[in-house]
Amino acid sequence: MPSVTATKRVGRNLTEGPIFKGLMVFALPIILSNVIQQLYGMVDLSIAGRYVGSIGTVGVNTGGEMADFILPVAIGFSSAGQIYVSQLVGAGRYDKVKSAIGTLFSLILLIAVILSVCVIAFCNPILQLLNCPQEALGQARAYMIITAIGFPFVFGYNAVCGILRGMGESKRPLYFIIVAASINIFADLLLVVVIPLEAAGTAIATVLSQIASFTAAFSFMYRSRDRLGLKFDRTLLGMDREAAGVMVKLAVPQVTRSLMVRFGLLWVNANINTYGTEVSATNGVGNKIQKFLEVFMQGVDTAAASMIGQNLGARKYDRAKKIPLCALSLTMAFAVACSVLGLLFPKQIFGIFSDDPLVLALGVVYLEFMVIHFFSTAFIGPFQAMVNGSGFVSLGFVVGILDGLLCKIGLSLIFVPLFENAAATGIVGFFISQIPVEIVGEAHSYGYLGYFLAIACSRILPGLICFGYYVSGRWKSRKLLVKGKKSEESEAR
Repeated sequence: MPSVTATKRVGRNLTEGPIFKGLMVFALPIILSNVIQQLYGMVDLSIAGRYVGSIGTVGVNTGGEMADFILPVAIGFSSAGQIYVSQLVGAGRYDKVKSAIGTLFSLILLIAVILSVCVIAFCNPILQLLNCPQEALGQARAYMIITAIGFPFVFGYNAVCGILRGMGESKRPLYFIIVAASINIFADLLLVVVIPLEAAGTAIATVLSQIASFTAAFSFMYRSRDRLGLKFDRTLLGMDREAAGVMVKLAVPQVTRSLMVRFGLLWVNANINTYGTEVSATNGVGNKIQKFLEVFMQGVDTAAASMIGQNLGARKYDRAKKIPLCALSLTMAFAVACSVLGLLFPKQIFGIFSDDPLVLALGVVYLEFMVIHFFSTAFIGPFQAMVNGSGFVSLGFVVGILDGLLCKIGLSLIFVPLFENAAATGIVGFFISQIPVEIVGEAHSYGYLGYFLAIACSRILPGLICFGYYVSGRWKSRKLLVKGKKSEESEAR
């Protein structure tokens, strides 16, 4: 196997140098990658809505549900690869990196092909379960089938990015996503505006961008094979039992957690939709704004998890302990900025997506609630990075269930009745007093405010649990996913 010590290795050594500066430099490309991904996803929907009409928008939205539902699987396995590779790199086990990469690619390819075949084969029953309108059925079917063909490239791209980030390389994934965004926008204009293929054109553009991003990512890996210690032959896709066990153990709880969170949001959103068009529109716009503003925090948390993984692998516990605190200072500063913007310019922010005066008025209250969410997300992320970086998958699974199911749904059941009475007083009455009379339904219910508040508060308890794990210091004595060379050699003697 080629030696990675003879040449400069790929990525950054995150176990040395100033922590705060290193975290910022490593996190910035991840943040920009997430922002670009969000923006070109919005362009997709905008072009479909403008040039295909509402039927095209419904087709893209409904047809894309399975792609959105399956994406957490790809992200879960890529995150597993990132955590495992980061600990291998920190422990100096470059001899095991090759088997880890090969195993990840084998697992990813197998899962992606199975999911792709299943979605294509069961496309019609899936669309029936999603209650797709009959007039948009053809558009949705075409979009779902075409995007399912791209699943292997989505999984492959995420796998490469997870590997590179685990090794301390965050700039290259940014370049890959820029390539994907450029091709996606160009192909959208060509296949929807110039060649009117409708929703199918948008789907083809999406798949072409996925192929391009994966090709760019894999080409970089091939050109860097010596520095990665890889030999590109048929043995690369071999399945190492130990590495596969670690990855499945890491990935399954993360995937389950993501799906739990998605299910909890679907349940809350479905209930909010029963309160009328204005409330539903406010929630939809609010979700987009909330997701976009949290991109910064998610980038910092992803970077912190890789950094923690490398330092724990290198047994640098004091340095690992400081990383969440540095990350917390960054996320809290951004939470303050988001809160100030949300409280001072709520109508202007909502006005980017809607010109309905009732939605703008209700958006004011929505963003007041979301201030709680901004700070709780800023708090949980850095300490959850310690949970993820140390490979404590069972605790991560518990946190996911709390965040996705117990807190969102449980708090909804507690808060909604508080807002059902329009004559409520105190803090509840304060929020109700800001709601335009025109939005009140026949039942005079403001219960949807309870759902808004439940979403805002859903991460407080999980955040406290992650903080407790950090303070306990048990991550220091936790058995790592890998052993350093010295410890392995001593055991061999």
